[in-house]
Amino acid sequence: MIRRVLVSIAILLSPLGIPAAAMDLCGSGKRISCVVDGDTFWLGGEKIRIADIDTPEISQPSCESELQRGLAARDRLLALLNEGPFELMVSGRAVDRNGRKLRIVVRDSHSLGDQLVAEGLARTWDGKRRPWCE
Repeated sequence: MIRRVLVSIAILLSPLGIPAAAMDLCGSGKRISCVVDGDTFWLGGEKIRIADIDTPEISQPSCESELQRGLAARDRLLALLNEGPFELMVSGRAVDRNGRKLRIVVRDSHSLGDQLVAEGLARTWDGKRRPWCE
């Protein structure tokens, strides 16, 4: 069963009815709507893990090239999410072992995860982590 939720950063409103700012990179403060890395972001205070991809780590990379590729994936995801409305689809498990919501991010019937894979910034998730360092 696939469930869809339409999300538009541009029309999310603050309690005062003021349009919310576009997503930014997560910092050390409270995380509401921001990008953590190439496959994880916060939206409306909920942590989302993109279910169909795996990207290089930036918090504990195994080598410098993994860090650089991870930063590129994170920055590209930020740009993609800020380009306009997208849908969050549930397919399979809804939550991972870390409590993150597992979602496929879709715009115009295309997975943003697949776009990151096509651009060489991610791998299709096959159920296990594989090293990014040679």
